Amino acid sequence: ANYDVANNYANYLRESIGVIACNKIACSSELDNYNLLKRLSRKYNAPFLFETNVGAGLPVIDTLNHLITSGDEIKSIQAVLSGSLNFVFNNFNDKTKFHDVVKLAQKEGYTEPDPRIDLSGVDVARKILILARESGTEMNLESIKNEPFLAPSGLESKSVDDFYQTLLDDEVHYQNLYQSANKNNCQLKYVAEFNNGKAKVGLKEIPEGHPFYNLEGKDNIVMFYTKRYPEQPLIIKGAGAGAEVTASGLFADIIRIANN
Repeated sequence: ANYDVANNYANYLRESIGVIACNKIACSSELDNYNLLKRLSRKYNAPFLFETNVGAGLPVIDTLNHLITSGDEIKSIQAVLSGSLNFVFNNFNDKTKFHDVVKLAQKEGYTEPDPRIDLSGVDVARKILILARESGTEMNLESIKNEPFLAPSGLESKSVDDFYQTLLDDEVHYQNLYQSANKNNCQLKYVAEFNNGKAKVGLKEIPEGHPFYNLEGKDNIVMFYTKRYPEQPLIIKGAGAGAEVTASGLFADIIRIANN
């Protein structure tokens, strides 16, 4: 999630050079910049594709764009959009330490190099913002309600090393989250929601029988409720983190441009 790279996209597009990005910074930047990149792409006939911004290799944005261009209307979106957070909460229990599970997620390459981006909810907020914008809603990141689950010391940490130390210090806080969900026969999932022009992200206790309940490993799931799918949503589900699936999504966008 590098700002310097994202800030070069406009220069490339002005030279009719196509841009394929897994970096979410550009499409979740200020609305004016997002709209500028879209205009430049059209004006200079330079493709600007960013499927891997949401769901890695899953066809989330592609499906959403097909729905919109075919005349459908998005009513709401419910999703688990962080493969790293899903991995963390699927492996965290009363026999593990939250610190150790987060370390493992980083080692496996599921988190950003700075795991605070994932665990603070910022990464998920960026993703639901991108889906909201692609649905036709004009919105900025500050408009998204973020309900943090991290202990205050984790949110206020000054470095990655400091952050990991807070996870050790605040183990009781994280165990309480697990115990509450376990007591209610629920699974902890970090959920993103978009409804009636508003969006929010936060940790939820998901009851048995809900589509999110059995979401395994690093999987993502997106449910689109639309004019055509008002009661039974259109669901996309699969691995949503990791180098291989992200690379496959980038490669698919490259091939798409080549075929056109």
